[in-house]
Parts: sequence; C-alpha cells; structure tokens
Amino acid sequence: MNRPISTPIEAVGLEPVLDVVGLTVGYQDGTGLHKVVHGIDFKVAPGEVVALVGESGSGKTSSAQAIIGLLAANGRIESGSIRLNGTDISGWPQKRLDAIRGKVVSLIPQDPGNSLNPVKTVGKQVAEILAIHGHATGPVAYAQAIELLERVGLSEPKLRAQQYPHELSGGMKQRVLIAIAIALKPALIIADEPTSALDVTVQKHILDLVDELRTEYGTAVLLVTHDLGVAADRSNRLVVLKQGRIQEQGRTADILANPQSAYTRQLLADAPSLNSKPRFASTEGESHRASDDILVVDNLVQDFGLGGKANFRAVDDVSFRVRRGSTHAIVGESGSGKTTTIRIVSGFQKPSSGKVIVDGFDLSILRGETLRQFRRKIQLVYQNPFGSLDPKQTIFRTVEEPLLNFEPLRKEERAKRVEDTIERVGLPLTVLQRRPQALSGGQRQRVAIARALVLKPQVLVLDEAVSALDVTVQAQILALLDELQRDLGLTYLFVSHDLAVVRQIADTVSVLNKGRIVDDGPVEEVFTNPKSAYTRELIEAIPGRKLPHLAIQPTTFNAGH
Repeated sequence: MNRPISTPIEAVGLEPVLDVVGLTVGYQDGTGLHKVVHGIDFKVAPGEVVALVGESGSGKTSSAQAIIGLLAANGRIESGSIRLNGTDISGWPQKRLDAIRGKVVSLIPQDPGNSLNPVKTVGKQVAEILAIHGHATGPVAYAQAIELLERVGLSEPKLRAQQYPHELSGGMKQRVLIAIAIALKPALIIADEPTSALDVTVQKHILDLVDELRTEYGTAVLLVTHDLGVAADRSNRLVVLKQGRIQEQGRTADILANPQSAYTRQLLADAPSLNSKPRFASTEGESHRASDDILVVDNLVQDFGLGGKANFRAVDDVSFRVRRGSTHAIVGESGSGKTTTIRIVSGFQKPSSGKVIVDGFDLSILRGETLRQFRRKIQLVYQNPFGSLDPKQTIFRTVEEPLLNFEPLRKEERAKRVEDTIERVGLPLTVLQRRPQALSGGQRQRVAIARALVLKPQVLVLDEAVSALDVTVQAQILALLDELQRDLGLTYLFVSHDLAVVRQIADTVSVLNKGRIVDDGPVEEVFTNPKSAYTRELIEAIPGRKLPHLAIQPTTFNAGH
C-alpha cells in the first residue's frame, strides 16, 4: 500500500532504513582536524526520497560518503551513529562495509565519465557486482547484467553490454551506473548529484527512472543535490545544510511554502527554475532598426569531414540577429551545434558557408592582424572557472595578459586598467596577488569576466558561464552581468542548456536541435508558445515547475530487502 506523503514514519510503524544521529565528520591535514559536518540528525523511510540540499562546502557530500563508508583517506567520523536497517555501521571496518555496499546500500555517483572502468565492457562491470556478492557468476551473471541494462532503459542492451564506457553518451553511462546500483535491490540508494553533468531532458529521464525503481522495489533514496528545482520535484522531505549544520528539515511542500531559515529562503529565491520571471515583456524586441544589430548571423553552415566523401553537418543554415546592448541566448543539448556556432561567431573557426557580421565587420574577409585585432571586440567567458584560469599565474597577471597581447599601454596604465576592472566585477584588490586555487568558484568566474572585460569589448560570449556554479553564486554572477550590461552597454551571446537561467537573463533566444534552429524569437514568446515539440520537451523538463509537490508517495517496505 502507499502512504500519504505527510504521514510520519512512526505513525505506520515502519523502521527507517537510514537513521543518522549526531553525525560529525572531520578531515585531518597538516594544521589539525577540520570538522565539516557538525552533529546532524535525519532519517529516510522505506520508499521515501529525502533530499540533502546545500551549496558547495555545506557538508552534504561528506555526509553521504560517511554513510556509505567512502570518505577520503584523511576523513573520519568523529562522533554519532549511522543506523542502516537498525544496525549501527558507523564504526565498521572497510572489509565489513564492502559486504553491504551494493547489497544493502548503493551509490549512484555524480560523474558518469569517471565512475566506470575504461578498459572493461559495461556488461562485465554490471555482472561484476553480482559476482562479488555471490549472487551469480559467469554466463548467468552476464545474462542478468543484460536484463538490468534493459531494465534501466538502454536501447539494444546486448550491444551496449559489449561496449566500453567511452562508446556511450553521458546519459547512457549514468544508466549503467544505476543498473549497478539496483542490481541487488538494496534497501537504500544514495544518489550524489546524479544528474548534474547531464542535459535537462536526459536529467528528467534519469530521475524518472530512479523514481520508477524506487516505486517498484520500495527502495529508500537519499538524493544529494545543490539543485533546489530537482529537490522540489523529486523529494518527500528536505534536509537543508549550510556549513555542515542543518538549517531546517521537513516535508518538501511545507518548506517550499514556508521556509523557516533565512538561508533556505535565499536558496529558494536564487533557484532559477523556482523563480522563472521573464526579464522583459514579450513585446520587447519585436521591432527595431536593422542598424541596431551588432551581430548578424546569416545562413551559417559547418560541415566536418568523416573520411572519404562522408560529411557531418554540425550547423545547418543557422541565422539570427542580436540587438546592441541586448542578450541573445543559444539553447540546446549536447551535440546541438551551440559550441560550433559560437566558435565561428568569435572568429576561431571558418564556416563552410554563410556569413557573420560583428559591428559591421564581415568575418569572412578578415585575415591576419586585422582578424587578431577584431577579437578585441568580442571576448569569451568559458564554462568552468576551475579550468579556464592558469593556476601558475597571479590574478593580476591573468587579467593583465590580454592588454600585453593587444594594447600597448605603459606599465602604470596597465596596472590601473587591471585594478579598475577587478573592482568593476566586485572583487577586492587584495585578490590580485593570489592564484586561482586560493579563490572560490564564484570569485574565479568574476576573474574570468574581468579578463574578458579588460579590453573593453562590445560583445561577450558566455559559454555555459554559470552552469558550474552553486545556485546562490550563480544568482550573484547573473546580477553582475546584468549590472555590467546596463553600465557598459555590453551585448551578450549567452550559450546554455538551462532554460530557467535563459528566461531570467535573455531578451531573445534561438533553440538549436541537431544543428538547426527549431524555435526563435523573444524569450517569453518562445516559452509561452513554443513552435517545436523539441522546445516543448526542453521546457517540460525544467525541474521545479510543477507545484505543489505531492505526487511522490513513499511505498511500503519490500520484505525482500
């Protein structure tokens, strides 16, 4: 039978699958022990989804790793108990924990790209979990592995079983990891940011799959996520963490309707998918003079040779225009042609055909030094603030470098330009002598924006520029971009797979699917009246859109666990 979502565990006499009491976790380094989780308590019932939410550094991943016994070598449980099906496992040695991992408690990890063995077929990797726990071996285990791959929705499971991880997409790899996690029907699945690296529609399919399996097997799910939209859609209860302490916990619907802590209110206010307020009315931008267009892209085509006479068309007859001082978004999933398009627009790649005009300059006729100097007009801000800055350079040198390459200023003038730009993006001058590793993700992205701004460009191309950031930091960067645009008259080409963010920041949008534009126009018009089934699917997949959140019902405990 199904229980109403609001019924407390005790009322139906069910023991929690997971009962965490007073959990404190710390890490030892050269300066001593640093506690990152401070005496937290929470429970997860059979068939229930509890979301552990918070930003980077909140302690949510350390809590999950402590529960499954996978803390880093310098991490340890300082105090508290972790009861799994009534048994305290907090002091168990690794060998004893190995016996229950996969069988009683399983993990769906965050990064499907790094979580599978690259030199072993996926079929053998799924079969391995069955063999390790003595469930099946040899051909029997392999046959069951194929059944599991089919169960998690992989097409042609026999073929997939023979493939290696690099031959599968991100969504396929995550399905393989789910197959491994459910192979022995564990009582508890810990899903640690299971969809953060996936496109929005793939994310929806993966979360739907986890929910189907939870309903079928009565499995308890601990969902670790920084995405309030996902937590809102998919959980019965929320546990909100900040700096290793619980700010509040309770029924998801109750917390969404009436958050008690200031931190939770801030998280909810900053979540784009829960606050999809259009930036402009739908009439904005419907009529303007052609002379206002700083960027014109006409009939863009990009073919790549596949050997012999075969070609792959990555960009197929793409056209759009961007008004000076506005924000145009290019939206689409992996493989849609977004990255190829912006490389052409930025002058880093010559198209097979078509035309790009930036502020009156036709890129097709620019060569040599003229092309190099053109790049001052248009600058890129990349996705990953952790990978786009040179770790060996100080922040001053990082921001100064474009000036050394493009603008022959005296040393004092360069220093003044760097300092002014750093202050413009909201950073103190004290960061200039630091290196990237000493900065947070949000600070690094501000540095990346400063580096792009120091040449005083007219157009910024923002390539998934906030997708690697926590929701609150993301909101701060979006506010900064809005302020810079108003103050400096900047034009943005904003590339993203996140439609909730696009709705907040963009004036106009082009939706790409397999290299072709399937929808375009003012953002609110596209959101309220999409022309293509693909755009409708993208919009439907935005997490956190369907309130109230009463659809998820914990199931009764499966006696087979």
